[in-house]
Amino acid sequence: MKYEQVCIEALGYTLPEEVLTSDEIEERLEPLYNRLRLPQGRLELMTGIRERRMWPPHTQPSGPSVRSAQRALSIAGIDRGRIGALVHGSVCRDYLEPATASGVHHHLGLDHACLIYDVSNACLGLLNGIVQVANMIELGQIEAGLVVGTENARPLVETTIAALNADTSLTRESVKLALASLTIGSGSAAIVLAHRAISRTGNRLLAATARAHSAAHDLCQSDQDQAGGGMQPLMHTDSERLMREGIAAGAATFGPFLTEAGWQRSDVDRTFCHQVGAAHRKLMLESLELDVANDFATFFTLGNTGAVALPITMAMGIEAGHLQPGQRAALLGIGSGINVLMLAIEWRKSLAKT
Repeated sequence: MKYEQVCIEALGYTLPEEVLTSDEIEERLEPLYNRLRLPQGRLELMTGIRERRMWPPHTQPSGPSVRSAQRALSIAGIDRGRIGALVHGSVCRDYLEPATASGVHHHLGLDHACLIYDVSNACLGLLNGIVQVANMIELGQIEAGLVVGTENARPLVETTIAALNADTSLTRESVKLALASLTIGSGSAAIVLAHRAISRTGNRLLAATARAHSAAHDLCQSDQDQAGGGMQPLMHTDSERLMREGIAAGAATFGPFLTEAGWQRSDVDRTFCHQVGAAHRKLMLESLELDVANDFATFFTLGNTGAVALPITMAMGIEAGHLQPGQRAALLGIGSGINVLMLAIEWRKSLAKT
């Protein structure tokens, strides 16, 4: 997929105030750790994640999504009447129905003609939303669009801790299936895309490449659909196999991605990856022969924030000066399923916060 008319105009994000450290999680898992004689510090050692954030209890995703969208729209400075599509792309949503995008649309005061819906694709939901809105802009159907989402880790983390302490049949081997659930963090992100004719930045979306490796679809699975504020999910993840298969899928996609973007490997100035953990980041970048010095990471303090992880990381990287005008950035998304989606961006200008 190639684009001539689409710009990434602005990003906005919101983080919870409450911090939950890996040490605190292990303290709450004391019954399990004592029974299995697990060493303290194991969680951070295995993942590189020191802490993650948590929304207050009973937070619905639409609330933080509205705040993130407000920030992105304010930075972009685009009249809200020109937003022709709104996609809510996180795993978490308010209810099974209606679409969480409905409440976000209402509170943002967007036009009645704005197309709104939810997209769900594990950790790639917001990136999928970007591609869908970009396609509409490229076709001339809309002038601008908004992609937003919010992940709420509290229900999964708290339910996992309770289940691990209660299940006395667990062994050192079987408990590994729950490790990924303890790395999850909360956050919210929004992206404004615009036709280059109305763009103030010229930050071009050049190309997108997607690959599905669905033979590994069963390596990470939650319970049956329990979306909504009262959900108490559990998730089982074969983390080691998922990492191996995900990295292999990413490596198989990277060559076609470079061809689609018209780049050589040396043209990639900066990278932003989905935030899983230290081992995944190291092996992924090594497999793609990319320099870790050119990558920006947030998992150390945010954990894996699902579908909002990559856009939050990009937004924070831009704030930190990691991405400069004239540089080319590769957004490297890999999600359970296994699905890969990579975006090529040519950065020109970062708009100031308002």
